[in-house]
Amino acid sequence: MFNKCHLHHTAFKMHSVLRISLILSVLSGIAIAYSNPLSCSGICTNAHDPSLVRRDDGIYFRFSTGGKVAVHTAPSIQGPWTYNGAALPNGSKINKIGNQDLWAPDVAKVESTYYLYYSVGSFGSQDSAIGVATSTTMDVGSWTDLGSTGVESVPGSKLNAIDGNLQSANAKLYMNFGSFWSDLFQVEMTAAPTKMAEALTSATQIAFVPTPPQAQEAAFGYQYGDYHYLFFSVGSCCRYDLGMPSAGDEYKIQACRSTSVSGPFVDKSGKSCLQGGGTTILESHEWVYGPGGQGIIRDPELGPVLYYHYVDTRIGYSDDQKQFGVNKLDFSGGWPSV
Repeated sequence: MFNKCHLHHTAFKMHSVLRISLILSVLSGIAIAYSNPLSCSGICTNAHDPSLVRRDDGIYFRFSTGGKVAVHTAPSIQGPWTYNGAALPNGSKINKIGNQDLWAPDVAKVESTYYLYYSVGSFGSQDSAIGVATSTTMDVGSWTDLGSTGVESVPGSKLNAIDGNLQSANAKLYMNFGSFWSDLFQVEMTAAPTKMAEALTSATQIAFVPTPPQAQEAAFGYQYGDYHYLFFSVGSCCRYDLGMPSAGDEYKIQACRSTSVSGPFVDKSGKSCLQGGGTTILESHEWVYGPGGQGIIRDPELGPVLYYHYVDTRIGYSDDQKQFGVNKLDFSGGWPSV
């Protein structure tokens, strides 16, 4: 005999299951929803470890790893980007392996001078140094290499002297730096920031992942409101075309914050950044893979933006195919989001 009550009960259960599945799907989507990069025109490759500066005349300068610090310019943060040449065509005067293959530039203006920090070393080695060059315009051909800042490391050192980032706070200048070996540190710099103002042994450790391989690097400090935010990249950065890391082990961008420029830093959950804390700001999604090597800049129209390199999976995975990415950054919730 046909049982209508059974049919209605079954239909109700199916409807309930579908509603729950839909809710879970929506919540899952919210949890991993990241905005895709803004459009970019011109030369949007040659963008590994970008550093972005807007000159007083409105021209954007983009510096990147490779080509003895490649320099691109554009009238807008979204382009069109044009290649100008190498910032340091003769390489660095630092007497270390890698002084003709300069990494991870960071450019900052202090009073009327631009300071370009760069890394000298070889992949996977601690025999490293952070160098500096100066210019009053940032134009190709205008940079003077001054050699080492004194932030150097050798095999067996506690730290790895690469990925320098200059930050200003409390009328002082600080350099954030480090990669893998004991992760991220900070040291005070001189007023004209070409040298350390203190011994490297006095450097403050600002972030640390206690478990191997301590894959944390590319520190970038940015103050917004009452907080100093420490952005950094975690995971495997490079050479994806030669071998892919396990899912989730590729580059991603995280952050911690503190009311002091030197910490202690904590993530959104309150976990110490010295105990592996870090709130994920941007990670792989859709066709964006391995975003990292980030920085923050305030655009006059967009406000704070996060810029970085990433792999576009529709194009290719090699380092020379890395794309330049930009996302608007929202601090309205107290933590940055894209």
